[in-house]
Amino acid sequence: MSQNRPISAYGYTQAKALVYSSHGEPQDVLSLHGHSLSPPSGSTVTLRMLNSPINPADINQIQGTYPSKPEKTTVLGTSEPSAIGGNEGVAEVIGVGGGVKSLQKGDWVIMKKTGMGTWRTHLQIDESQLLKIDDKSGLSPLQVGTVSVNPCTAYRMIRDFVNWEWSGQEWFVQNGANSGVGRAAIQLGKEWGLKNINVIRKREGWESLRDELTALGATKVITEDEFLGSGFSDTIKEWTNGGREQVKLGLNCVGGKSATSAAKVLAPGAHLVTYGAMSKQPVMLPTGLLIFKDLHFDGFWVSKWSDKNPVEKKQTVDDVLRMTKEGRFKDIPTVEVKWDWETKTDTLKEAVQGTLEGFRAGKGIFVYGET
Repeated sequence: MSQNRPISAYGYTQAKALVYSSHGEPQDVLSLHGHSLSPPSGSTVTLRMLNSPINPADINQIQGTYPSKPEKTTVLGTSEPSAIGGNEGVAEVIGVGGGVKSLQKGDWVIMKKTGMGTWRTHLQIDESQLLKIDDKSGLSPLQVGTVSVNPCTAYRMIRDFVNWEWSGQEWFVQNGANSGVGRAAIQLGKEWGLKNINVIRKREGWESLRDELTALGATKVITEDEFLGSGFSDTIKEWTNGGREQVKLGLNCVGGKSATSAAKVLAPGAHLVTYGAMSKQPVMLPTGLLIFKDLHFDGFWVSKWSDKNPVEKKQTVDDVLRMTKEGRFKDIPTVEVKWDWETKTDTLKEAVQGTLEGFRAGKGIFVYGET
């Protein structure tokens, strides 16, 4: 990857960022802002972004509908207080201040917390706000840049809500199984010996998707129609040895009837963890399941977890990347959007807006070239 970038005669790094000063649709409120970064001093480092994903939560932040909103400032020299889009990505250290102790030029880093604004070519930040990738050998920028949200979400939901016996005879069920989190959960389930039931929408070519998820490690893949059908309880009994193998965890990113169906197949005392609501329908809690099966209904927000648990985040990231290096955790499908110095604002805005459209071939991700 080329390191060419515009630098002024005084050592200032020229940078660009996708910013917004008001909330609304990305195509209406995003703009590309050029600015200069002075040479780093003290404990600050200068970073060049290698890639930064476009996650649904990023869009919701821009729309103003997300619970957390980045602070708007004029620190970049914008005419109005503005925030920078993006929460995830990987960067390379290209400059270090005299007081920097933990990083050096060439290191790869990810953000310790969310809300730092990753949709930009370069940034300057204190070293304390970064997590260093200790050994980047055998890893691609794509693998590192996409590790913080979806894999961490799946990892923590599987690990933190259930006391597994790791017997090889335990199950979890999830809807939205084709999502980034769903794909991560499938692979982690295979790694940890957890059987899994994966629900996907029935669309043209769904059989090839079923085969793809099975190749990742899915135990069972079914359509939403089958999942909601009246005879599914009999199917579950057949799969789980008459119910003797318990379904101890449900992962819900859809809501509505799909979440209710997931709750119905859970064993007594199990947990249904909600981390999204793609159907925009509420999670309906049948009273009988609460009283007679003692089910637990939980929520998980990886942004809040990451901000509160930086040490555990580093451990989780390291473990996923270890599996990745060993060939046991595969990349998610992506749609790359090249961002060079001359890339037009409309190209970048269209990439962000396109994330809101229906079924896509993969997660959108800015890949920085000649910046």
